Amino acid sequence: MIESYLTVRQSGAKEIVIKKSRFIGHVMPVENEMEATAFIEDMKKGHWNATHNCSAYMIGERDEIQKQSDDGEPSGTAGKPILEVIRNQGLKNVAIVVTRYFGGIMLGAGGLIRAYTDGAVAAIEAGERVNRVLHQQILVEVDYTWLGKVENELRNHEIRVGETFFTDKVTIVCLPRNSEAEAFKSWIVDMTQGQSVISEGEQLYYIEGE
Repeated sequence: MIESYLTVRQSGAKEIVIKKSRFIGHVMPVENEMEATAFIEDMKKGHWNATHNCSAYMIGERDEIQKQSDDGEPSGTAGKPILEVIRNQGLKNVAIVVTRYFGGIMLGAGGLIRAYTDGAVAAIEAGERVNRVLHQQILVEVDYTWLGKVENELRNHEIRVGETFFTDKVTIVCLPRNSEAEAFKSWIVDMTQGQSVISEGEQLYYIEGE
């Protein structure tokens, strides 16, 4: 798994008007191609009376899946510019649909490329660009006598913390960045003077700064 990647926080939509044509950029974070195609179909159904619903998506750690559609616009004037916006902004796991309601004025190939580019940029602005960082779950088990010190140190070092389980001992689910996981485990061992039991859980992505 990669250490971090840029994507959008949420689904969003934003409209722009160019020479009386309405362009509505829609964006959605997606984890796989099935989610991307379902999103595109939903947008097409929701805007069934639009002139065009052009789309593109990019998925995978190495951008393995890249698809685009001009949906009836001249070849290369819609889907490709949308895909280029995703690529140029360095985003992963994102699907975009730009819906067009024709306003009666022809834009020409260059005008269409600019319009669909602007529509894709507007969509990303609506979805909010974020950085998702890989974290490693580290389960720290200690006696109750260590709880106050461990919690205080975690708070002082601004370590992300998940659940805490209370049985005969206390288990705190800590979530340091994956790149810092080994150093974190050593730090816990030193801090608790070797009186902790450490195990690893899942690897999860979280939005940077939250």
